[in-house]
Amino acid sequence: MATFVLVHGGGHGGWCWGRLAPLLRAAGHDVHTPTLTGLGDRAHLVRPGIDLDHHISDILAVLEFEGLTDVILVGHSYGGMVITGVADRAPGRIRHLVYLDAASPADGQSLTDIAPALMEFARSTVREVNGAELVLWPIPEMGRLYGVADPDDLDWMQNRLTPHPLETFVQPLLLINEAAMRKIPRTDVVCISELSAIEGVKEGRSDGAQRVWEIETGHDLMITEPKVVAEMLLKVAEL
Repeated sequence: MATFVLVHGGGHGGWCWGRLAPLLRAAGHDVHTPTLTGLGDRAHLVRPGIDLDHHISDILAVLEFEGLTDVILVGHSYGGMVITGVADRAPGRIRHLVYLDAASPADGQSLTDIAPALMEFARSTVREVNGAELVLWPIPEMGRLYGVADPDDLDWMQNRLTPHPLETFVQPLLLINEAAMRKIPRTDVVCISELSAIEGVKEGRSDGAQRVWEIETGHDLMITEPKVVAEMLLKVAEL
Protein backbone atom coordinates (compact mmCIF):
# COMPACT_ATOMS: atom_id res chain seq x y z
CA MET A 1 0.00 0.00 0.00
CA ALA A 2 1.28 3.45 -0.93
CA THR A 3 0.44 6.73 0.77
CA PHE A 4 -0.58 9.61 -1.51
CA VAL A 5 -0.92 13.24 -0.45
CA LEU A 6 -2.56 15.28 -3.23
CA VAL A 7 -2.05 19.06 -3.17
CA HIS A 8 -4.38 21.18 -5.27
CA GLY A 9 -3.62 24.32 -7.25
CA GLY A 10 -4.75 27.92 -7.19
CA GLY A 11 -8.43 28.65 -6.64
CA HIS A 12 -9.20 24.98 -6.00
CA GLY A 13 -9.48 22.84 -2.87
CA GLY A 14 -9.35 19.23 -1.80
CA TRP A 15 -12.68 18.79 -3.61
CA CYS A 16 -10.92 18.78 -7.01
CA TRP A 17 -9.56 15.27 -6.36
CA GLY A 18 -13.10 13.91 -5.90
CA ARG A 19 -12.95 11.82 -9.08
CA LEU A 20 -9.32 10.74 -8.80
CA ALA A 21 -8.89 9.88 -5.11
CA PRO A 22 -11.55 7.09 -5.08
CA LEU A 23 -9.71 5.32 -7.91
CA LEU A 24 -6.49 5.26 -5.88
CA ARG A 25 -8.32 4.11 -2.76
CA ALA A 26 -10.06 1.35 -4.72
CA ALA A 27 -6.58 0.07 -5.62
CA GLY A 28 -5.80 -0.24 -1.90
CA HIS A 29 -3.86 2.95 -1.28
CA ASP A 30 -4.06 5.58 1.47
CA VAL A 31 -5.03 8.97 0.02
CA HIS A 32 -5.07 12.40 1.67
CA THR A 33 -6.57 15.45 -0.08
CA PRO A 34 -6.03 18.46 2.21
CA THR A 35 -7.34 21.92 1.40
CA LEU A 36 -4.91 24.82 1.72
CA THR A 37 -5.83 27.66 4.10
CA GLY A 38 -8.13 30.28 2.58
CA LEU A 39 -9.40 28.07 -0.24
CA GLY A 40 -12.24 25.63 -0.87
CA ASP A 41 -13.86 24.45 2.35
CA ARG A 42 -11.33 26.60 4.23
CA ALA A 43 -12.17 29.82 2.36
CA HIS A 44 -13.75 31.19 5.55
CA LEU A 45 -10.23 31.30 7.06
CA VAL A 46 -8.88 33.80 4.53
CA ARG A 47 -7.04 36.72 6.12
CA PRO A 48 -3.92 38.84 5.57
CA GLY A 49 -0.66 36.96 5.95
CA ILE A 50 -1.57 33.74 4.15
CA ASP A 51 1.50 33.20 2.00
CA LEU A 52 3.41 30.34 0.40
CA ASP A 53 5.09 29.44 3.69
CA HIS A 54 1.64 29.15 5.28
CA HIS A 55 0.53 26.66 2.64
CA ILE A 56 3.74 24.66 3.00
CA SER A 57 3.04 24.51 6.74
CA ASP A 58 -0.49 23.25 6.01
CA ILE A 59 0.90 20.16 4.29
CA LEU A 60 3.74 19.66 6.77
CA ALA A 61 1.11 19.56 9.51
CA VAL A 62 -0.81 16.84 7.65
CA LEU A 63 2.36 14.75 7.40
CA GLU A 64 3.16 15.22 11.08
CA PHE A 65 -0.26 14.79 12.65
CA GLU A 66 -1.24 11.87 10.41
CA GLY A 67 2.16 10.27 11.02
CA LEU A 68 2.83 9.96 7.30
CA THR A 69 6.12 8.69 5.90
CA ASP A 70 7.17 7.16 2.58
CA VAL A 71 4.73 9.58 0.94
CA ILE A 72 4.07 10.02 -2.76
CA LEU A 73 3.55 13.79 -2.75
CA VAL A 74 1.55 15.10 -5.70
CA GLY A 75 1.11 18.75 -6.64
CA HIS A 76 -1.08 20.28 -9.35
CA SER A 77 -0.36 23.70 -10.87
CA TYR A 78 0.46 26.12 -7.98
CA GLY A 79 0.61 23.01 -5.81
CA GLY A 80 4.03 22.37 -7.34
CA MET A 81 5.31 25.38 -5.42
CA VAL A 82 3.92 23.89 -2.22
CA ILE A 83 5.20 20.34 -2.64
CA THR A 84 8.68 21.61 -3.49
CA GLY A 85 8.72 23.51 -0.20
CA VAL A 86 7.36 20.53 1.73
CA ALA A 87 9.98 18.19 0.26
CA ASP A 88 12.67 20.71 1.16
CA ARG A 89 11.50 20.92 4.80
CA ALA A 90 10.76 17.22 5.30
CA PRO A 91 12.70 15.19 2.72
CA GLY A 92 12.82 12.15 4.99
CA ARG A 93 9.04 11.74 4.79
CA ILE A 94 8.81 11.85 0.99
CA ARG A 95 9.26 8.80 -1.24
CA HIS A 96 8.41 10.39 -4.59
CA LEU A 97 7.38 13.77 -6.00
CA VAL A 98 4.82 14.04 -8.78
CA TYR A 99 4.21 17.35 -10.57
CA LEU A 100 0.86 17.38 -12.39
CA ASP A 101 1.20 20.17 -14.96
CA ALA A 102 2.75 22.01 -12.06
CA ALA A 103 5.17 24.78 -11.22
CA SER A 104 8.67 23.58 -10.40
CA PRO A 105 10.52 26.46 -8.73
CA ALA A 106 14.20 26.98 -8.27
CA ASP A 107 15.49 28.49 -5.05
CA GLY A 108 14.31 32.08 -4.72
CA GLN A 109 11.57 31.87 -7.36
CA SER A 110 7.92 32.78 -6.91
CA LEU A 111 5.03 31.79 -9.14
CA THR A 112 5.17 35.35 -10.46
CA ASP A 113 8.69 34.63 -11.73
CA ILE A 114 7.70 31.30 -13.27
CA ALA A 115 4.42 32.26 -14.96
CA PRO A 116 4.41 36.04 -15.54
CA ALA A 117 1.57 36.00 -18.08
CA LEU A 118 -0.69 34.08 -15.72
CA MET A 119 0.23 36.40 -12.87
CA GLU A 120 -0.53 39.45 -14.98
CA PHE A 121 -4.01 38.04 -15.52
CA ALA A 122 -4.35 37.20 -11.82
CA ARG A 123 -3.35 40.69 -10.70
CA SER A 124 -5.96 42.18 -13.03
CA THR A 125 -8.62 40.44 -10.92
CA VAL A 126 -7.36 41.50 -7.47
CA ARG A 127 -9.87 42.59 -4.82
CA GLU A 128 -9.32 43.22 -1.13
CA VAL A 129 -11.45 41.45 1.47
CA ASN A 130 -10.85 42.18 5.16
CA GLY A 131 -7.35 43.34 4.36
CA ALA A 132 -6.42 40.30 2.25
CA GLU A 133 -5.71 40.68 -1.47
CA LEU A 134 -7.48 37.92 -3.43
CA VAL A 135 -7.20 37.01 -7.11
CA LEU A 136 -8.73 34.48 -9.55
CA TRP A 137 -12.26 35.44 -8.60
CA PRO A 138 -14.67 32.94 -10.19
CA ILE A 139 -16.51 34.13 -13.29
CA PRO A 140 -19.13 32.19 -15.29
CA GLU A 141 -17.65 28.97 -16.70
CA MET A 142 -14.40 29.69 -14.87
CA GLY A 143 -13.34 26.10 -15.46
CA ARG A 144 -12.61 26.91 -19.11
CA LEU A 145 -9.62 28.92 -17.89
CA TYR A 146 -8.30 25.66 -16.40
CA GLY A 147 -8.76 23.71 -19.62
CA VAL A 148 -12.16 22.18 -18.82
CA ALA A 149 -14.73 22.09 -21.61
CA ASP A 150 -17.42 19.56 -20.63
CA PRO A 151 -20.61 21.38 -19.49
CA ASP A 152 -21.21 18.97 -16.60
CA ASP A 153 -17.64 19.42 -15.37
CA LEU A 154 -17.99 23.19 -15.63
CA ASP A 155 -21.18 23.12 -13.56
CA TRP A 156 -19.53 20.88 -10.94
CA MET A 157 -16.56 23.23 -10.61
CA GLN A 158 -18.37 26.57 -10.68
CA ASN A 159 -19.67 26.64 -7.11
CA ARG A 160 -16.48 25.14 -5.69
CA LEU A 161 -13.83 27.47 -7.10
CA THR A 162 -12.78 30.27 -4.74
CA PRO A 163 -10.56 33.34 -5.00
CA HIS A 164 -6.92 32.83 -4.07
CA PRO A 165 -4.65 34.80 -1.69
CA LEU A 166 -2.29 36.82 -3.88
CA GLU A 167 0.56 36.73 -1.37
CA THR A 168 1.04 32.99 -1.97
CA PHE A 169 1.83 33.72 -5.62
CA VAL A 170 4.33 36.51 -5.05
CA GLN A 171 6.36 35.12 -2.13
CA PRO A 172 9.63 33.51 -3.29
CA LEU A 173 10.32 29.94 -2.22
CA LEU A 174 13.51 29.79 -0.18
CA LEU A 175 15.05 26.32 -0.05
CA ILE A 176 16.97 25.33 3.07
CA ASN A 177 17.71 21.67 2.35
CA GLU A 178 17.88 21.65 -1.42
CA ALA A 179 20.47 18.90 -1.84
CA ALA A 180 18.32 16.37 0.03
CA MET A 181 15.17 17.51 -1.72
CA ARG A 182 16.71 17.10 -5.18
CA LYS A 183 17.59 13.48 -4.39
CA ILE A 184 13.91 12.53 -4.07
CA PRO A 185 12.72 10.65 -7.20
CA ARG A 186 10.41 12.73 -9.35
CA THR A 187 7.87 12.32 -12.13
CA ASP A 188 6.37 15.14 -14.20
CA VAL A 189 3.01 14.79 -15.95
CA VAL A 190 2.60 17.45 -18.63
CA CYS A 191 -0.67 18.44 -20.30
CA ILE A 192 -0.19 19.06 -24.00
CA SER A 193 -3.67 20.35 -24.88
CA GLU A 194 -4.09 24.08 -25.41
CA LEU A 195 -7.54 24.16 -23.78
CA SER A 196 -6.92 27.37 -21.87
CA ALA A 197 -7.97 30.96 -22.32
CA ILE A 198 -4.98 32.29 -20.36
CA GLU A 199 -1.70 32.67 -22.20
CA GLY A 200 1.03 31.43 -19.90
CA VAL A 201 -1.10 29.00 -17.90
CA LYS A 202 1.57 26.36 -18.46
CA GLU A 203 3.77 27.00 -15.46
CA GLY A 204 7.53 26.71 -15.58
CA ARG A 205 9.26 23.42 -14.95
CA SER A 206 12.82 22.36 -14.34
CA ASP A 207 14.62 19.43 -15.91
CA GLY A 208 15.02 17.45 -12.68
CA ALA A 209 12.45 14.73 -13.38
CA GLN A 210 13.48 11.13 -13.95
CA ARG A 211 10.27 10.61 -15.95
CA VAL A 212 8.19 13.02 -17.99
CA TRP A 213 4.81 11.68 -19.10
CA GLU A 214 2.47 13.57 -21.41
CA ILE A 215 -1.30 13.58 -21.40
CA GLU A 216 -3.50 15.17 -24.05
CA THR A 217 -6.01 17.10 -21.99
CA GLY A 218 -6.58 20.48 -20.36
CA HIS A 219 -4.74 21.84 -17.34
CA ASP A 220 -7.18 20.41 -14.76
CA LEU A 221 -6.28 16.84 -15.73
CA MET A 222 -7.53 15.33 -12.47
CA ILE A 223 -11.03 16.50 -13.48
CA THR A 224 -10.92 15.88 -17.22
CA GLU A 225 -9.00 12.56 -17.21
CA PRO A 226 -9.11 11.06 -13.69
CA LYS A 227 -8.77 7.44 -14.86
CA VAL A 228 -5.67 8.16 -16.94
CA VAL A 229 -4.07 10.18 -14.15
CA ALA A 230 -4.88 7.43 -11.65
CA GLU A 231 -3.17 4.89 -13.91
CA MET A 232 -0.08 7.10 -14.01
CA LEU A 233 -0.01 7.48 -10.24
CA LEU A 234 -0.46 3.74 -9.76
CA LYS A 235 2.60 3.23 -11.94
CA VAL A 236 4.53 5.58 -9.67
CA ALA A 237 3.41 3.52 -6.66
CA GLU A 238 5.00 0.46 -8.28
CA LEU A 239 8.42 2.09 -8.73
